Amino acid sequence: MKLYVSSHAPNPRRVTMFIAEKGITGIENVTIDILAGEQHSESFVAKNPLARVPALELDDGRVLCETRAICSYLEGLYPEPNLMGEGFEERAFIEMADRRAELHLFAQIANSARHTHPALAALEKPQFPDFGASQGEKVREGARWLDGALANHPYVAGHRFTIADITAFCALEFARGLLKFKPGAEGFNNLQEWRDRIAARPSVGRP
Repeated sequence: MKLYVSSHAPNPRRVTMFIAEKGITGIENVTIDILAGEQHSESFVAKNPLARVPALELDDGRVLCETRAICSYLEGLYPEPNLMGEGFEERAFIEMADRRAELHLFAQIANSARHTHPALAALEKPQFPDFGASQGEKVREGARWLDGALANHPYVAGHRFTIADITAFCALEFARGLLKFKPGAEGFNNLQEWRDRIAARPSVGRP
């Protein structure tokens, strides 16, 4: 299999971290330079008409896109360690936490960065700085929710590490790099402690 990724983009990082947590080997990483527009090349658009990464090319030639779909496929192929829930009830609660992290933290961070950071102007034509700034405020709302949740349990979805932690962590790291957002500096101490604990995991792979 081949996994099409882009350096420092948060969604591909979610998949590579998921793969690392599972200890999966043998998947070839193919880097697509999205700032140079390689995702719009004829060869890549033939694999994903929406011109987005990540994309997982299966051995039979089919291409699976969208981060969570790719992770679901890999979870099925490699059930252990389990990251998405065992049994319908745990799966539902982990998916709820993962979707909340994606919709109420990750999305706002991505929108804020894409509409305010000069380096990402090539990805958003045109950029809307006012929208980006308003999304930056919503990042704090999501961070406040997650900080409160982490006061009650050690991981995003409860008492064990799951895909929800990967989604939230990759979102925060993207914000740390491009938005200079540090939870502890804004009073989100539970979130900062959790971030630092997750950052020490071998799957993170970079500071």
